[in-house]
Amino acid sequence: MGGMEIPGFRGRVLTSSDAAFDDARRIWNGAIDRKPALIAQCTEAADVIAAVRHARQHELLVSVRGGGHGVAGHAMNDGGIVVDLSQMRGVRVDPESRTAVGEPGLLWGDFDQATQAVGLATTGGIVTHTGIAGLTLGGGIGWLMRAYGTTADNLIAADVVTADGTLVHASEQDDPELLWGLRGGGGNFGVVTRFSYRLHQLGPNVLAGPVVWPMEDAPEVMRFYREFCASAPNQLTTITQYRTLPAFPIFPARFHGRKVLQIGSVWAGDIAEGQRILAPLRGFGKPLFDLVAPKPYVANQSANDKAVPHGWHYYWKSTDLPDLDDEMIDIITEHSLRMRSPRSYSILFQLGGAVASAGEDDTAYSHRAASFNLNINGVWLPDEDRGAEESAWTRGLFDALQPFHYGVYVNFLMDEGPERVRQAYGEAKHRRLVALKDLLDPDNVFRLNQNIAPSAV
Repeated sequence: MGGMEIPGFRGRVLTSSDAAFDDARRIWNGAIDRKPALIAQCTEAADVIAAVRHARQHELLVSVRGGGHGVAGHAMNDGGIVVDLSQMRGVRVDPESRTAVGEPGLLWGDFDQATQAVGLATTGGIVTHTGIAGLTLGGGIGWLMRAYGTTADNLIAADVVTADGTLVHASEQDDPELLWGLRGGGGNFGVVTRFSYRLHQLGPNVLAGPVVWPMEDAPEVMRFYREFCASAPNQLTTITQYRTLPAFPIFPARFHGRKVLQIGSVWAGDIAEGQRILAPLRGFGKPLFDLVAPKPYVANQSANDKAVPHGWHYYWKSTDLPDLDDEMIDIITEHSLRMRSPRSYSILFQLGGAVASAGEDDTAYSHRAASFNLNINGVWLPDEDRGAEESAWTRGLFDALQPFHYGVYVNFLMDEGPERVRQAYGEAKHRRLVALKDLLDPDNVFRLNQNIAPSAV
């Protein structure tokens, strides 16, 4: 299967005989356990080029690992090579031009720290240990999206190593079509070695935090919330979770372990104005508690970290929703009240705002007209025998919402087949992505992803 030595490679190459190998093949979703032949830990673009050329020469299956946070586990494979970018974590912020350049192993926590040091930010993940690469390439939804668009909307340029081992630059000036495809088309077109982003003035403090109600009250609260969202300004992004309240110190102890409806907010604007805008939501019904307050943006960004740690087992099903009607609200509530694992949850992202105002054909990221995205998460511990039960619960809620499905966000897919990938883009856009794939990766070297197969395959 070809030598372990990679010509011209200056990073570290790990095989199963190395002590560090098992650590290096661990990814966020502990349910994924794969053993590649080689893990090529790159230090720079030249290493990526060498690794890709080596893979081609020896016909090795290729995985690309950035933050390793993708739920489907495409960062790892069995028997092939992993182009591991996790050591490439540089970030450079230019306050003058309000831009940042990040390497593909960079995590959102480090990115936010660097940009917030100069009072800037861009839409990023809602967990700090997520990598910037996969999130950006799939679209990128997060706390600032209604104010500033998706992460992909803020991607202004990228350096990409293509399947033939060439380094190319994508921007509006150089290869606008590749830039279009990178804004939501995933890792299909090459390995990105540098991402350039547009930044926005924000913080350091924002008005943010959750309001929490008993889950039994969800039908009334969510009917009110739907009306509230309909007129909410773009500076406000809300994310709702149906969850069992974890025993975190920030939550009042008497509610730990209780099933709750949690509506979190970030207001990207003047704090006093945000207080006025959020007052009706905070005042509705009988919340158990309310943690909305001015706080550092970076503190809010890490608030979810402990709820989704590395190594737990995750099984997801997701769909975009055109709106939230009464029947959907009742279905989600009813299924959430039946959750068995205290770690499982459903999360509903409010879309609209700047996400909806970009043109549908402006980027590969799709379904701009969706009002919400629902991600149903079955979660259990590695030593718990509840995988089948939690996966069945996840599918049960997903299937019950079948009549309302409206496309899907590609970053929330597991291995669900080519039909679901097409649903992520719609037919016309999928054809445009296939044409780009034909041009850049006709042999489908980069296929361990939400794959856009070239015509020949």
